[in-house]
Amino acid sequence: MAEESDFRQAMTRLAEAIGTLENAVDARLEREQDFAGAEEEVQRMNSDRARLANLLDESEGRAERLADANREVSNRLVAAMENIRAVVDR
Repeated sequence: MAEESDFRQAMTRLAEAIGTLENAVDARLEREQDFAGAEEEVQRMNSDRARLANLLDESEGRAERLADANREVSNRLVAAMENIRAVVDR
């Protein structure tokens, strides 16, 4: 009878250990899923960052071209006003 009691105690401890192991495995799988989700989010953020960097570069280039065109127009207006003054002064 003592052997049967020892066997039952061993079986109970084994069942508890298996339950603890299952809980640990479930927690680990959950953390890995969370990590995979976070990794996907980082990849999306990196992709967005690269896209935004390209848009910024394009916008800066456009702003430079507009500034150059603005300077050219300003120079032409000054030249035109000087020509008009010269004509009026004659």
